[in-house]
Amino acid sequence: MKTFLVTALIIVAPGLAWTQSATATPPSGKSSAKSELAKPASKAAAKPASKSDAKSAGNGTSNSAPQKATVAKAEPSSSREQLKSATNQVAAGISAAEAALSPEELAIAERVHVGRMPCELGAYVTVTPEPASPGHFRIEGKGFRYFMAPVVTSTGAVRLEDAKGGAVWLQIANKSMLMNQRLGQRLADECMSPEQTVVAEAFKKNPPVSVLEPLK
Repeated sequence: MKTFLVTALIIVAPGLAWTQSATATPPSGKSSAKSELAKPASKAAAKPASKSDAKSAGNGTSNSAPQKATVAKAEPSSSREQLKSATNQVAAGISAAEAALSPEELAIAERVHVGRMPCELGAYVTVTPEPASPGHFRIEGKGFRYFMAPVVTSTGAVRLEDAKGGAVWLQIANKSMLMNQRLGQRLADECMSPEQTVVAEAFKKNPPVSVLEPLK
């Protein structure tokens, strides 16, 4: 009996061993098919990654290039601005030196009548002090505008001149007038401030003695 069982086991054992190995190890065809399916997926995943890397690398290059160009352009503009600022400072210094007045000229400037003054023939002249240049005045009217400075005279009359424009403003007790010396023309005459109007009315009532008349 024992001999029969041992013989039966010997016959059945190879079949059981083959069955277990077949169950544990899948067929080679299926495993190769699965590996082939996995390969395209990995390639497909790898390709988008490489494209995104290329795009990010391209974006990094495009972002850095404009920054370099901007820095290169900023340097010449700043140097031009510095040169322009220095030129303006020099010009302002020259203008200030030219505009400086003597104490005598500043004293004359204090006597200048300012404001809008009526003149003959319905004309008007406006005399305005220049805040940026003490002692200087802007004289404006229809068709003209001058920047004037006081000039010392031997007669004591108030005289303003625009050397560049060739104009002269003369002020006496009872009136003022504007002349263009280059053209030899009077641009405005019989201009009167309120103070000059009072003096002119007084002269009408009591005319001043002329130096040409003989003394009595």
